[in-house]
Amino acid sequence: MSTAQPGPIRSFFGFIWSAINFTNHLVFNIIMLFVLLIIIAVVFAGLSSKSFTPLKDKTALVLDLEGRLVEQRTADTISSIIAEAQGGSREIQLRDLITVIEAAKTDPKISHLVLNTDGFEASGMASIREIAKALQDFKTSKKPVYAFANSYEQKQYLLAAQADKIYMDPDGSFMPEGLGRYRLFYREALQDKLGLDVHLFRVGEFKSAAEPFILDAASAESKEADLYWMNDIWQRYLVQVGKSRNIDPAQITLAINDMPARLQAVDGDLAQWALNEKWVDGLKTAYEMEQFLVKLGVAEDKENHTFQSIDFMQYLGHVNSRHIASANKDSVAIVVAQGEITDGEQPPGTVGGESTSALIRAAREDDNVKALVLRVDSPGGGVFPSEQIRREVELTKAAGKPVVVSMANVAASGGYWISMNADRIYADESTITGSIGIFGLMIRAPRALEKIGVRSDGVTTTPWGGAFDISRPLQEPAKQVIQSIINHGYAQFIGKVSKARGQTYAQIDANARGRVWSGAQAKEKGLVDAMGGISDAVADAAARAKLKKGAFDVEYIETPLSPFEQFLENLSRNSTTQGMVRNFAPALGFINQTALGRQVSHDLLWLNRQGSKPVNAVAHCFCAF
Repeated sequence: MSTAQPGPIRSFFGFIWSAINFTNHLVFNIIMLFVLLIIIAVVFAGLSSKSFTPLKDKTALVLDLEGRLVEQRTADTISSIIAEAQGGSREIQLRDLITVIEAAKTDPKISHLVLNTDGFEASGMASIREIAKALQDFKTSKKPVYAFANSYEQKQYLLAAQADKIYMDPDGSFMPEGLGRYRLFYREALQDKLGLDVHLFRVGEFKSAAEPFILDAASAESKEADLYWMNDIWQRYLVQVGKSRNIDPAQITLAINDMPARLQAVDGDLAQWALNEKWVDGLKTAYEMEQFLVKLGVAEDKENHTFQSIDFMQYLGHVNSRHIASANKDSVAIVVAQGEITDGEQPPGTVGGESTSALIRAAREDDNVKALVLRVDSPGGGVFPSEQIRREVELTKAAGKPVVVSMANVAASGGYWISMNADRIYADESTITGSIGIFGLMIRAPRALEKIGVRSDGVTTTPWGGAFDISRPLQEPAKQVIQSIINHGYAQFIGKVSKARGQTYAQIDANARGRVWSGAQAKEKGLVDAMGGISDAVADAAARAKLKKGAFDVEYIETPLSPFEQFLENLSRNSTTQGMVRNFAPALGFINQTALGRQVSHDLLWLNRQGSKPVNAVAHCFCAF
C-alpha cells in the first residue's frame, strides 16, 4: 500500500522488532519444549485414558468458543498450544466448528447443544452468519440449543440469538452499540512533530486506506462510503437478531437509542435491562445453569457435580477419530487465502504471492481434483503478489477445472483482485468487498534529519540517481513518474475486472475508485454473482465439474504438517494435555496489549513491511471493523 523505502528509520524499527520477536519465540519454545516433554511422558504413562472414553447417552456438546475465529490457523502447533493456555487467544478454525455442529446433529449420544461465547473473537459478520446457519440446521434435529455466557458482546450475541433460550449471569451485561470504525491519524505527529514528508499517490477519491498518514481526520468521501456499507450490514444484523428472538428490529433500535433512560429505570443493571428487553430469557449463575441443564434431561455427572458434557476440542477429536477415508477419487479442492497479501513464500494462515500460487497450482496439477474453491478472507496487499495469484486462477480455468470464489468476511482491494476471474463469486450479504483501487505512499526524511543536524548531499549521473532516497526531498518530476505508475496500475485493475465481469470500463470505474461495498451492495453492482457461504461455493464448483452429490470429497490444499507436527496437533486435543498446559500458563503469560497499542503497532509495522522497491503500488483496504 505504500512506497516506503529501506532507510535508517525502517532499519532501526525493523531490527528492534526482529530482536523482540526472536527473543519471545526462543524463550517460549524452550519453556514449551520442557512442558511438552512432561506432557508426552504423562500421556504415554496412560494417565489420559479418560479423555478417550466413549461418549455416553444424553451428553451435552458444549461449544466453548473462547478464542479467535479463523479460516486457517496462523500459528505453528507449539505456539497454538501456548496460546490456548492463555485463555482467549487460541485459534478456532471455522471449518472445525461447522464440522462439529454437523456431526453432533446426527450423533445419538449428543442430546443437547450448549453455546458459551465468553471470550469469542470474530473478525467479521460473514463468518458469524455461517455458524448461525449451521446452528439453525442443527435445530432441525429437534435437539435443544441453549446459550449461556457471563456477558455478551455484539457479535457473540448474534450466535447466541440462534439458541432456543439465552441465559446470562445476573452480574453480566449486553450492550449493543451498532457498528463503528475509527482510526488513528498521524499527520501532525509525522509531519509537524517529526518533520517527515509523507506523499500519497492514488486514483479514486474513496481509496482512503492511507489517509491517516496525510490527514488529521477522515475525509468526507471516506465517511460517506463507510457509513453506506456499515448501515447495510447493521440493518441486516438487526433483522437477523429480531427474527431469531421474535422482536421487531425497530424495537431493538429504540431500546439502543433510549439506553440512558431505560438503564436508569433499572438502576444501571445491564443484565436486568437485557432481560427487560427480551434479549435474554433468564439470569443464572454458572452453577445454576449446570443444575438447570440436568433438570432439562442432560445426564448428571455425579463425580464432578455437574452435567455430562464434552467440549468443542474433545468432540472434534472424537469426530476426526471416527472419520473413515472415502473411496471417492474425485474431489473439490479448497485453497484458503486469509490475511494480507505479500510477496514470496508465506506461512499457513497468510497469503503469499509464491506460496498461495503454489497451492492453486498443486490443485490444478492433481488429477483427482476436478474443481477449485478459493476461500478469500483478505483486505488485499501488494499488487504484484495479487496478480501472481490471479494468473494461477486463470491458468486453472484454462486447464478445464472450474474455479469458484467464496468470499468470507473481507475480500477487498487485492482480495478482490485475486477473486475477479473465478467462474462464479459467492459472498455473504455482510461480506466487505470492492475497494477496487491502488495507491502508493512515500515517506521522506530530510526535515527530520535536519532537526538533529544531519543533511544529505552528493552527486548523480542521471536525474534519477537518488531520486527515491529517503533522505532526499521528493522532487516534482519523481512525483509525476509515481503518479503515472499508479494511474497505470489502476487502469490495469479496472481493465482486468471489466474483462472478467463482462462490463465496460466505465461501468466498473463507476463502482470502483476505491469504494467499499457490503456483499449485498456488491451483487447489485455486478461485482459478485450470488449470495452464499462456502458450502454453496463447493456445491456450485462440483456441479460445474459434473460431480454427483456424495460422489466426491472436499479437500483443503495446505502445506502438509510434518509427522511430529501432526503428533503435536493430535496431542493438543487431548484433555490431559490441555489441563497440564493450562497449569503452566502463568509461566507462559503475556501482558496483553491495549486496543490503542495494537492499533499503533499495526499501523507502524505496516509501514515497515512495505518493501524495498523504489515505487511499490499496493491494493489494500483497511476496512474491517
